[in-house]
Amino acid sequence: MGVSLDRLTVFRAVVETGSFTAAARKLNQARAAVSFNVKQLESELGVTLLHRTTRSLALTDAGERFYARCLRILNEADDAISEARMAQTGLSGSLRLTSTVEYGASVIAPALQKFAALHPDLDIQFEAGSTNVDLLRERFDVAIRMGRNEQFQTSPYAGVHLATYRLRPVASPGLIASFERGIVDTPAMLGMLPHISNATVEHVKSWTMFDSHGRECPFEVPRRSRFLVNNASVVKALTVSGAGLALLPDWFVAPELGSGALVDVLPSYRFPDQQIYAMHLPVPVVPQKIRAWLRFLKDHVGR
Repeated sequence: MGVSLDRLTVFRAVVETGSFTAAARKLNQARAAVSFNVKQLESELGVTLLHRTTRSLALTDAGERFYARCLRILNEADDAISEARMAQTGLSGSLRLTSTVEYGASVIAPALQKFAALHPDLDIQFEAGSTNVDLLRERFDVAIRMGRNEQFQTSPYAGVHLATYRLRPVASPGLIASFERGIVDTPAMLGMLPHISNATVEHVKSWTMFDSHGRECPFEVPRRSRFLVNNASVVKALTVSGAGLALLPDWFVAPELGSGALVDVLPSYRFPDQQIYAMHLPVPVVPQKIRAWLRFLKDHVGR
């Protein structure tokens, strides 16, 4: 006997709301009907999915595994329905996206405005914040991720490469002028300047830099930073004000480097290339709305 998708929907609502009563309100059903559907689902599967007490519900180990599969099944069913409708009506439904605040403002927002104009029936939801969201559990279609190549080689998600960028050690001209030698010309000297660290990459303690001849030069991140900040925009603002040196993406500090508000402290050295990917769930058939957005975004970034 097959398992009804309606029962999977009820089970998901119970897990996400944390109670039969809340799930019943969300689904506009009677509490007894919600409880019955979950009991029938457990009977059909032959396993206990939920531990029930008078005050709370908790997933069993089997329930945890089944819930993850349940989300995939329901998402694929939604995608199949959307694709069938799109064949007649074009892109519709909703597209949920996430990226960092800075990349969202610099790159995603201009692209979204143009993409939305091409697909007026598509509702777009964008959330700026952490790049470490769980795409399946939080139901995002695409997340922008940045970092070293090795991070993406072990990622559980599929992805489209958007761009390559470099980190630049930047500081205000005033800070460099106040340095005891008035010049910084080796990686070791970077550690002598006051540092502003981004808390989101605080776990990175060392980097390999390359000089103009391609020779490797190790750079150890100072153990103590003058500032530890969890937002790249604030890091940049502090750096421009002369509070310290920071490692920031070249695309993010290009305006300040162009205007002279910031300088590249070691222009003859470079850090390893960093990558930008648009990540999505590794499903057998990528939904049309995701494919269309990825093609558009890659072309937009390329221009």
